[in-house]
Amino acid sequence: MNSRSLQTTIIFLVIGGILALAFGGFFGSASRQFNSVLVEVQTWISTRFLGFQDFVTAPRDIVSLRQRNAELEAQVSQLQAQVIELQQRVNETDILAALVDFSRSNPESTYKAASVIGRDPSPFLHYIIINRGSNDDIRRGMPVVTNQGLVGRIDAVIADAARVQLITDPASSINVYLQNADTSATLFGSVTGDVSLDMISQNVVVESGDLILTSGLGGGFPADLIIGQVVTVRTLEFELFQQATVQPAVDFSRLEIVLVITNFRPVDISPLEPVSTPSP
Repeated sequence: MNSRSLQTTIIFLVIGGILALAFGGFFGSASRQFNSVLVEVQTWISTRFLGFQDFVTAPRDIVSLRQRNAELEAQVSQLQAQVIELQQRVNETDILAALVDFSRSNPESTYKAASVIGRDPSPFLHYIIINRGSNDDIRRGMPVVTNQGLVGRIDAVIADAARVQLITDPASSINVYLQNADTSATLFGSVTGDVSLDMISQNVVVESGDLILTSGLGGGFPADLIIGQVVTVRTLEFELFQQATVQPAVDFSRLEIVLVITNFRPVDISPLEPVSTPSP
């Protein structure tokens, strides 16, 4: 037998032996172990590949996320601005509706609405600036109100704007009437913005909660405009008059739209007041 035939015979024997072992189940456990190792190797390679891919693509993703975040922030800011604008419109509508109701319930006066465009920058004066002036027939001395009550009066006027002296101004003094106590008094402002009553007769009983209205005396304001309520009363036996602190009906920190009473003209009665002469 030559060498080629011997090699062929050996190969057939080996193959036959392998097949016999395979059919006998000898390679089952070995195959499972091999497959398990192969799966672990594939998992390791896949994990490393994904990590490398994330490392390579991360900068590009960060830039994209930052751009998207900036776009979302811009959209949020725009929506917030729209919400604020809509809320302001709703507030203005509510204020105008309240002022319309007030004017309808007080038909004896004529009104002109005005927006507050400026406020007092000084700690010693209390006034606001409105966007109505002489071009709108606004005149010095006209009362200014809201649906809550008296705000003040026109103190100075230019063509397209006017200054309103608030009742809280230290130079403000108003003749008033205490409805419940049925007596007159004088309302004063102050540097601090607090409002108080003076010149209250000692013979009347004034209590907390008493309603305060303009009396119309002195010609500076029409009668029966609401001012506020009495908070506390101070009475001393050796003083000629009682005094009281007042809670104004108007919230001066939130004034946005006011009404000017245009058919009222103040009367200066100072020339009719008697002049006191010094005793000799």
